[in-house]
Amino acid sequence: MRKRKAPQKNVKPADPEIVRASISFPADLYSALEAEAKQKKVSLAWVVRDAAERYLSNRQPDDLQEVHR
Repeated sequence: MRKRKAPQKNVKPADPEIVRASISFPADLYSALEAEAKQKKVSLAWVVRDAAERYLSNRQPDDLQEVHR
């Protein structure tokens, strides 16, 4: 696992539709995500967003209604 950069304070995303999230992963899962990002030559954030989108697209419509309640 590589060292993390110091967090930037008061940094706002350029797009107001973007929400920044802080997520914790077990070390082995984080390493696997980093390896996937490196292999695909994309960012770790891209891999996580892609996985989240795929997860939600595979859910049944009734399941998604509960998310929006």
